[in-house]
Amino acid sequence: MRRVIAWLVVVSCAVLCVATSGFAQAAAVPAQTEADEYTRYELLSPESASFAIRYEVTATTAGAKYYFNPIRKGSVASGESVIDVMTGQPLRFEVVSGEEAVTDPLMKGEDTSVDYIKVSLARPVAPEGQARLLILKTYKDAKSYYREGDSIVFNRSLSIPRNSVVLPAGYELVGCNVPSQVLAERDGRIAISFLNGSGAEAPLIVKAKPGAQMGATAAPRPPSAAKSWEAPFEGETEKERLSERAHQDREIVYFLQQPETHAFLLYHDYTETAPGADKYFNVVRSGSKVSDPSAYLLDTGENLQTKIMTGAELAAAKLDAGEPVDAAAQVVVVPFSPVKAGQNARIRISETYTAPASYRLEGDELMFDRSLGRPRNAVVLPEGWYLTASSIPATVTQMADGRIRLDFWNGRPDSVDVLIKAKRRAPKR
Repeated sequence: MRRVIAWLVVVSCAVLCVATSGFAQAAAVPAQTEADEYTRYELLSPESASFAIRYEVTATTAGAKYYFNPIRKGSVASGESVIDVMTGQPLRFEVVSGEEAVTDPLMKGEDTSVDYIKVSLARPVAPEGQARLLILKTYKDAKSYYREGDSIVFNRSLSIPRNSVVLPAGYELVGCNVPSQVLAERDGRIAISFLNGSGAEAPLIVKAKPGAQMGATAAPRPPSAAKSWEAPFEGETEKERLSERAHQDREIVYFLQQPETHAFLLYHDYTETAPGADKYFNVVRSGSKVSDPSAYLLDTGENLQTKIMTGAELAAAKLDAGEPVDAAAQVVVVPFSPVKAGQNARIRISETYTAPASYRLEGDELMFDRSLGRPRNAVVLPEGWYLTASSIPATVTQMADGRIRLDFWNGRPDSVDVLIKAKRRAPKR
């Protein structure tokens, strides 16, 4: 997956060479980009009209040394701090005006009417890597958070695709216009959480009233390992069903090769947070064969070693994959430096799968039939094919190279059984 693009420009005229070089450098300056955004809003006392924000974001512009986070119009920010997620250490930052922010090439053309939190990154963003940030702040905004009779209202358009809102202690949820999970915090406060993969803002309106228990009696019973009796087969546990989908950070992208090969490249990102953990195990599902695995640390760009083992070899080496593994099953093992307390490691694993049952050609139709379990999944059609069917609702975009990409965002705690069909594009006339 990792690409190194080299340009060789040979120009006989020295003057033209200088001009061309200057143009290339100007054109090469990238804009600020980010990914994996998630915001948690904790509503404070209604009288304060304030809410604490926990904003998780990944800076992805290769070589960037700074990240700019806008302060929303109409909001008064206070209590800002920024943490480097990989190390858990605080980062230097300052609040700058929009006029000052746009002097940075990354911010050319951005809004000059707002202020920005300018964060000094712990390390320049590695090529095809990331810089993961946690930005903490409190906003006071009476237009977004206010009383309405005996209710409190949080009324805010949210452009971030993954969000949660936590009600103040003692308040029960009485209205929410965006389909959301409803979850209880450990202290009993009620939260809503949702994913929005549409690319448009979600015009969220949450309403709450006093009536919820407070103190020790408000704390929920810890979710159990009991499984759903409703399912026609053994379902997910209560703990799995009540985990917050929007905050889960595992995602996967499939790049379908020509269907005659039954092969697809994929990469998936995984964050390890357990102190002392030093290996990742990817158990290949039955019916698929894996080849050409590779991995690297997204925060630093460091390449990691990979090894394909069988379940029997794992057992002989006394390695625990964290789940039962059949003796004949393939497992991709990725060792890395042990995770230190308060830190974590985010890894991108790339592999090629061959799966004739999942990916095949039937007559002149491409068929991709696979169960996708992550909250965020994407499938890219091979070059030269157009989409004719998708059994599961998806957002569809055309990539710069003409390929079609489908994104499946699933806010439910179950897998989606995706069936995709495609046909070859007609020859150009």
